[in-house]
Amino acid sequence: MPKVSVILILYNSKKFIKPVMDAVLAQTHKDLEIIAVVNADDGAKGILQRNYPQAKIIEPGQNLGFAGGNNLGIKNSSGEFIQLVNPDLILEPDYIENLLKVFENPQVAAATGKLLRYDFEKNQKTNIIDSTGVVMSSSGRARDRGQLEQDNGQYDYKREVFGVSGAGPMYRRSALEKVKYCGNNSPRPPLNLRGGETASGKAGELYCEYFDEDFVAYWEDVDLSWRLNRAGFKNVYVPEAVAYHGRTAGQAKGGYLKIFNFIKHHSKLSPVVRRLNYKNHILMYIKNAKFIFHPAFILREIAMLGYIILLEMSTLKVLPQLLRQIPRMLKKRAAGTNLG
Repeated sequence: MPKVSVILILYNSKKFIKPVMDAVLAQTHKDLEIIAVVNADDGAKGILQRNYPQAKIIEPGQNLGFAGGNNLGIKNSSGEFIQLVNPDLILEPDYIENLLKVFENPQVAAATGKLLRYDFEKNQKTNIIDSTGVVMSSSGRARDRGQLEQDNGQYDYKREVFGVSGAGPMYRRSALEKVKYCGNNSPRPPLNLRGGETASGKAGELYCEYFDEDFVAYWEDVDLSWRLNRAGFKNVYVPEAVAYHGRTAGQAKGGYLKIFNFIKHHSKLSPVVRRLNYKNHILMYIKNAKFIFHPAFILREIAMLGYIILLEMSTLKVLPQLLRQIPRMLKKRAAGTNLG
């Protein structure tokens, strides 16, 4: 029975911690190592200490974001497989057991189950799809397959997907080791989600990252999926593994009113999320795309920039940071040429 390291990132997660942890401990697969990285604490750490002593708590002393926090958790884990659990994700009891089955194929590096929405206000499961894997267009637009659709069994078949959502993925450790990036920390200011940067190490030290810490949060899961694909691995969707996610951000509805839905959706996002989304999707494409200047990508970016100038001028505040980070992405792109 392989050991699975379960990693949770706590960011003011007090209201979620009990149902999330109870679901982890109810897993039918019992060889679990539980690691909680405290990015910000509103009392969740105390609940863990009092009620879940089996959880190993790591306190970095600062908010490392999704990428840095999970990297720290992975580096302090020992399992053959890594199971990330968002602080608002509730697993069905056989979630981990069902995901492990697909790793019998040595080409599988990552897997995700069927993620449905959870309504924490009403404390109930829903039948609304959150993600059944990530798909990617030629323009570089990644989206969660089926998001916001009613689950009527239309995705009840196992298949290879471009990528897996960072909400509840399982990774093979040996695959992560193959695609990680190692280099010297360049000087970066402490993390500031309003536009700053982070690195989980001192400037000049050799460090390695699985999730790209220049991203902080958003799109780092798709970036990792892309690197796994380039290295010849597979990302797989497993419908038998079910979990419920109380997502705070997502994608706009499609259909005939796609543009209007996009505007409505974006208006509800915080300025921080808008900036990270805009910056990171460009960095991810520069870092991974076989042909950076793909016409579909260029056209989409021209349209997106026009939209931002007209309706989201505050998002332009991230441009200086984007320009500073492009050289690092090109360096990481060059380092990853051996992936494919």
